[in-house]
Amino acid sequence: MTPNGTGRTAARVLVQQLVANGVRHVFTVPGESFLPVLDALRDSGIAVTTCRQEGAAAMMAEAHGKATGMPGICFVTRGPGATNASAGLHVAQQDSTPMILFVGQIERRYREREAFQELDYRAVFGPMAKWATEIDDPDRVPEFVSRAFSTATAGRPGPVVVALPKDMLVEEAHGPLAPPFVPVEAAPGADDIARLADLIAGAARPLVILGGSRWTENARCDIARFAEAFDLPVATSYRRAPLFDALHPNYAGDLGLAPNPQLVARVKASDLVVLLGGRLGEIPSQGYSLLDVPGPQTRLVHIHPGPEELGRVYRPFLAINAAPTRTAAALARLDPPARIPWRDETRAAHREFLTWGETATPQPGGVNLGEVIVHLRETLPRDAILCNGAGNYAAWIHRFFRFRDHAGHIAPTSASMGYGVPAAVAMKRLWPERTVISLNGDGDFLMNGQEFATAVQYRLPIVVIVADNASYGTIRMHQERDFPDRPVATDLVNPDFAAYARAFGGAGWTVERTEDFPAAFAAARAHEGPAIIHLKISKDAITPGQTLTQIRDRALAGR
Repeated sequence: MTPNGTGRTAARVLVQQLVANGVRHVFTVPGESFLPVLDALRDSGIAVTTCRQEGAAAMMAEAHGKATGMPGICFVTRGPGATNASAGLHVAQQDSTPMILFVGQIERRYREREAFQELDYRAVFGPMAKWATEIDDPDRVPEFVSRAFSTATAGRPGPVVVALPKDMLVEEAHGPLAPPFVPVEAAPGADDIARLADLIAGAARPLVILGGSRWTENARCDIARFAEAFDLPVATSYRRAPLFDALHPNYAGDLGLAPNPQLVARVKASDLVVLLGGRLGEIPSQGYSLLDVPGPQTRLVHIHPGPEELGRVYRPFLAINAAPTRTAAALARLDPPARIPWRDETRAAHREFLTWGETATPQPGGVNLGEVIVHLRETLPRDAILCNGAGNYAAWIHRFFRFRDHAGHIAPTSASMGYGVPAAVAMKRLWPERTVISLNGDGDFLMNGQEFATAVQYRLPIVVIVADNASYGTIRMHQERDFPDRPVATDLVNPDFAAYARAFGGAGWTVERTEDFPAAFAAARAHEGPAIIHLKISKDAITPGQTLTQIRDRALAGR
């Protein structure tokens, strides 16, 4: 409250502006630098999720933004709180996710003295945010918040950082709230769509790749109708598999880490690649090997909502500056050509995808992670949400799970470790009616495993699966490729993760044999709160296709 008791403080105006823009969830680690905001949130109707570390809070906000297309909101304190949160901010930047990070700041009169926990947020976060700013005038709070929402969602979405000086938050604010922001969805021109239709009609082996953000359920349906009408094979970019139903007869698979070699060959053999929404960065492009840089030998049609991305890496044959939502709607209205010579290729591509991930590959050790993923595939409801971070364990998800619904997979394309548990918490807060599973490696889990306490606090019945091979397995794999038989700094000594779950007030099971997983998983799902299933994985089981021993032996033989 202000001294005169009006209550029209900058902090209250800020929260009112969030409400006006449809915010229903915020994620935070509380700090004394923004106490007036916390007080205003108390009676706002916004659900506040209290987290245990700022990086996890920012990842929760990022996951919320990824799933909904609306900016995820995170509040953290100054200095170390903000720098901790940078992990989630980087995910939002690389994943093209709308997000707003509000940071408490020192009093304005103390600036540039290196006051307690002082940072220049424009300098620190400018390179990894779409906009980094600080609000000095309480009367401009509505303006800055409105701009933050618009900037986070415009073109290629991304994160915005807004610093809030502590003394500014308690000052009286005047003037009206800004009207709610409305996302701008750029539409393709009629001439561009007609030219694209002509290019497809004249192709012999066309292929569509879906990626990026700014997708909705309606856009997914529209692009499926377009693919059906033109009978086009459709692939998805790295960790964007939910953009197309995996069991649709036109689905060709995903271009991620260790993809189906047959799909890679198809992309290289295509005479027309239509890239819609994505950037085709290092991982989906297989190290920029699918298309030549900067001039692809095949005809590339690149459709992206951010004009700065068109021609940034690849020089497209046809560039269209448009959002996936409007583009998909325009494509769904097109009439297909009379002759479609690639029908058999589309059917073959889908058969190859199904075969590639149908049956788990043999693995050393008592637990076959492929069998675990196949069981999840066959047991979970269609709208279940799988969340994961980074590590070789994720290769089994990409190969053997089949995503069918919007937002069914929430994972960082930046491959950030520690993401799976925070994302699962955020998804269960957002959609309590959906089944939410968090899959993690052992090193991955312990980077933000403390957020299991958050799940306990809010009684969120998520199931956390930890694949424990007592190693930073991905790095060990690269060591064996580049420096065979010389591992260093990758061995781990881990806790009993089932006991860890019980210590936090959840439930836990340990699985050392594949055949014991179904019963443990059924029990975990039946538990009313969060649960952890601790899988004991052999260190040699490093990928679905090769063991660590095979990788080492091949490297040694090549010396």
